[in-house]
Amino acid sequence: MRAITLTEHGGPDVLTVSEIPSPTARPGSVVVDVHTAGLNRADLLQRQGHYNPPAGANTEHEVPGLEVSGTISSIGDGVTDWAVGDRVAALLAEGGYAEQVEVPAGQLLAVPDGFSLAEAAALPEVLCTVHSNVFTAAGLAPGEWLLVHGGGSGIGTAAIQMAKSHGAKVAVTVGSDRKGDFCRDLGADAVINYKEEDFVERIREITGDGDTPGDGADVILDVVGAKYLDRNIKALAVDGRLTIIGLQGGVKAEANLGRMLPRRLTVMATTLRARPEAQKARIVADVAQTFWQEAMNGGIKPIVDSEFPLADAAQAHARMEAGENIGKILLSVAADG
Repeated sequence: MRAITLTEHGGPDVLTVSEIPSPTARPGSVVVDVHTAGLNRADLLQRQGHYNPPAGANTEHEVPGLEVSGTISSIGDGVTDWAVGDRVAALLAEGGYAEQVEVPAGQLLAVPDGFSLAEAAALPEVLCTVHSNVFTAAGLAPGEWLLVHGGGSGIGTAAIQMAKSHGAKVAVTVGSDRKGDFCRDLGADAVINYKEEDFVERIREITGDGDTPGDGADVILDVVGAKYLDRNIKALAVDGRLTIIGLQGGVKAEANLGRMLPRRLTVMATTLRARPEAQKARIVADVAQTFWQEAMNGGIKPIVDSEFPLADAAQAHARMEAGENIGKILLSVAADG
């Protein structure tokens, strides 16, 4: 089969179209003929050599890709809930940039007839990431304020919709008016241009009452990491929760515990890719009963920025790296089905 492989680490040009052996369905898994693969910023980190595949990954052929949509073509022993020909989307640990991929059965989501397979590929990673961090770990409640860094990203555009459907209020940071306008149209209650405004001061104004500053955000979803840690702590309300899911701004920073203790703040950092299969299966099952159903019924829209042929994965990476995208970038692997 054709796949995008990494024979070395570096810029987008290291993404190579290769012919590699097709996967087989081991017990408890299925093989999916890939229709569309979704890009994630973790793919860029992996390409650069900063995000190694988890234990048990294919060591002979390193193929990026954390989510796909497609059709089941074969089934391993012990799989009873799925059949050959089922239309699915899938959360992966690796291997999505390929014509076929093996998937643990617990990480599959059903795509109903009439729903675009291309759009379905834009959803598994963002829905599972936001659900597990914002709702399960941070416990965002209706009426609370969520601050999302990178509101125009795939994660950001999903978080806006999911939080609003849950009855929460949402503020986002963006780097351009174009992205800010898009986030407002998507439902964001407030937009902060981080290039022009201090997001700590602005979130207090936003959560305040007229001339009286508010307490800040109840939950912050952060993709920046070290660079934002101190300011994120300042931007949290009493009993606030910070969940860090990215390290675009570095990996090391100091935290003022004296500011955190009296305000009862919680700081957590998680990744979805390296979780054990059983944990991923539980997350996927929870999402299947909640936000996935809402998406399949039209309540949450997959936001697709652009689609590139599989062979043009380097151009797709360059677009994401430049920060030009609003929503998800996709790789088209097969014709629409």
